[in-house]
Amino acid sequence: MKVVTADQMRTIEGRAAKLGFTVPMLMENAGLAVAREARHWIGVVERRPVLILVGPGNNGGDGLVAARHLHDWRAAVRVYIFARRTEDDPNLDQLVARNVPWTLHTNDEGLAQLKSALSQADVVIDALLGTGKARTIEGPLASILGALRCERETRPNLKLVALDLPTGLDADTGAVDPACVPAGLTVTLGYPKTGLLTFPGAGCLGELVVADIGIPPGQDTDVLVEMMTALSVKSSLPARPLNAHKGSFGKALVVAGSLNFVGAAYLATMATLRVGAGLATLATPERVYPLVAGRLAEATYLPLPEAGPGVIAGDAVALVREEIPRYNVLLIGCGLGQRPATVWFVQRLLSTPLTLPMVVDADGLNALTKLAGWWKMLPHEAILTPHTGEMARLTGTEADEVSARRLELARDKAREWDKIVVLKGAHTVVASPDGRAAISPWANPGLATGGTGDVLAGAIAGLLAQGMRPFDAACSGVYLHGLAGEMVRQEMGEAGMLASDLLPLLPRAIMKVKTV
Repeated sequence: MKVVTADQMRTIEGRAAKLGFTVPMLMENAGLAVAREARHWIGVVERRPVLILVGPGNNGGDGLVAARHLHDWRAAVRVYIFARRTEDDPNLDQLVARNVPWTLHTNDEGLAQLKSALSQADVVIDALLGTGKARTIEGPLASILGALRCERETRPNLKLVALDLPTGLDADTGAVDPACVPAGLTVTLGYPKTGLLTFPGAGCLGELVVADIGIPPGQDTDVLVEMMTALSVKSSLPARPLNAHKGSFGKALVVAGSLNFVGAAYLATMATLRVGAGLATLATPERVYPLVAGRLAEATYLPLPEAGPGVIAGDAVALVREEIPRYNVLLIGCGLGQRPATVWFVQRLLSTPLTLPMVVDADGLNALTKLAGWWKMLPHEAILTPHTGEMARLTGTEADEVSARRLELARDKAREWDKIVVLKGAHTVVASPDGRAAISPWANPGLATGGTGDVLAGAIAGLLAQGMRPFDAACSGVYLHGLAGEMVRQEMGEAGMLASDLLPLLPRAIMKVKTV
């Protein structure tokens, strides 16, 4: 599913218009879709008081169409118009013909009629502003939104539906005006907008539904950003033939762990196996090996010489390098620590030519930041999996800047470094050097706990070992990891979720995707 900017959406609608899909046709489809989704969300609409807040332009027109359909389904509809529509507005005319009560803001002194309508409503549909150029909300519109916010604070059970996006949310950046009132349901039209998958805006949507408004296929071929879906993951998952053996599904070499981060080695290695890799070997310090082996019987092991208790020595490079030709993928970095000897080991290993696909995570990335031009040392098929802080170190920026420019920064750096970049966090971004990007649909606070990044790195490496292309492996790993997190959240809630809870759910997530 493509993800668009406001300008791209207007371009797509313009292309549709040239094919005969006019603005009135798309508006009719949009209003009907919003009415249907609202009805589905709230249940029975007959006789339920519904207030539609209507602004200027197409967004307001969509709201008028939604009002007509809800009225025809016998809801008790009332319309409040912020800015006067054109003299000949067929959608308003149809409401007038149906005797639907409506109020024009300029005739509502002190917002008395608005406040009365809000107090009586079960449902409010926000169709005030759409994806037009973001501007500071002030004056009468700010007063209208203030009245809406006050009513919701007084009655938390008041249901608020945002048409396309909540008024005050920037469709491109996700920035949120102070006047914006968070919705319980957002019905976005045609395509999700980048701002809806970017915080803080993503936190104002409630449930997000993408409604089909009848745009013909083929109008979005130049859009390079997508939202990951079960269907897109299903189409790229490797086959599992009946006559397979463990070599059929690839071998992963996982270089991970230190005395302080034993769990990282376990989580990353087990995740490679849980997504279907045929064999995983854990290369870990000699003192860490017995601590993990007692819990992880399914892996094989390569104990590495130490420079200190649980610290990989620099001369372990030769041993790992000798083993690498036996494997299909290398995962390096999870829980290695940042002791000087280990940093030197990582730098030496990755600065020599390695041709196999690899995933570089956590302390692997931290070690690379100390080398000028580090990205030139890695093979083209390397996947980098930084969180916000690591991305800030890799780019020499601040974490706040990374958070504000996640999609843009991930795409820019993927091109510059010629690598797949997985920028972790709520709505994880995967970017490719060729300009493609994919955004995860998942934002789960339960995953904000130690070790979940190790599981993700292992999942990506396990899929890569099975022969998936790097971009597909990264996207599928992110999606399956997020889906497993959602399955845990549904079973036990957000608080107290552990990284190890995800491991047995990864195969179930794969099975769920395959049945879509």
